[in-house]
Amino acid sequence: MKVSVLVENSGSEEHKDLSPEFGLALHIESNGQTILFDTGTSGVFADNAEKMGIDISTVDFAVLSHHHFDHGGGLERFLEVNDHAKVYLRTCPDRDHTFRAFGFLKRFIGIDVDLFERQADRFVMIDAPMEIAPDIFLLTDLAGRHPRPKGNDHLWVKHDDRLIHDPFDHELEMVIREEDGLTVFTGCSHSGILNMVDAAIARFPEEPVKAVFGGFHLIGNPLLKSMAGTRSEVEAIGREMLNRSIPTVFSGHCTGEKAFAVLKGVMGETLQAFQTGWNVEV
Repeated sequence: MKVSVLVENSGSEEHKDLSPEFGLALHIESNGQTILFDTGTSGVFADNAEKMGIDISTVDFAVLSHHHFDHGGGLERFLEVNDHAKVYLRTCPDRDHTFRAFGFLKRFIGIDVDLFERQADRFVMIDAPMEIAPDIFLLTDLAGRHPRPKGNDHLWVKHDDRLIHDPFDHELEMVIREEDGLTVFTGCSHSGILNMVDAAIARFPEEPVKAVFGGFHLIGNPLLKSMAGTRSEVEAIGREMLNRSIPTVFSGHCTGEKAFAVLKGVMGETLQAFQTGWNVEV
């Protein structure tokens, strides 16, 4: 499997011709399929892909991890560039996804749901686990015994004309099974990275997890770049990840720099950062 990061928050000198943005988009080649996992905030992912020699028009299908702008903001650009691929995502009520902080700051963070009507033939809404191609699975049962990240505290949706904390019934994870094990893709892990990894393990108890890709939403307030939760709480997540004997965990985006540093102190070389333009074979 080859994974290329088309867009992520950070850039590098090595890939200074590419444009980072707050968001995530991954291009994946596995099992004879090419997959776009999330689309970033805008069409930048497609511009970067062209510079990286990746042809978005040939992508076989796309997967949207959840209904937030930094993962689905580039959907319209994808539909323009690629005229055939289906886009898989969770069924979700038409909600006003909102970020709220400091008692007065409010920002819409959802996606353009009008696209679902304008190009209905391109979208596949799911509300249960599904194998969308041979050995490529989408999982929707993500609840577990571990707490969800405290970074979710700022995230709300409208329900019956009142705001409630986002239940994240619009989130999914993708699991790809290969001969040497499973690779788990989590987007932002709003359901909790431990719960999402455990969901994959429960679905495939006889298969080892060889890698995990995703943000862990351990950033508190993105404006302040704070860490959600205490140092001991984040360290506990790192120890729990190590207990699952996953050889490599790749993380970035909403994990946040502070939380990543704490996790790195616990997980060592098991934890690797990804950034715009980066690619790896697993």
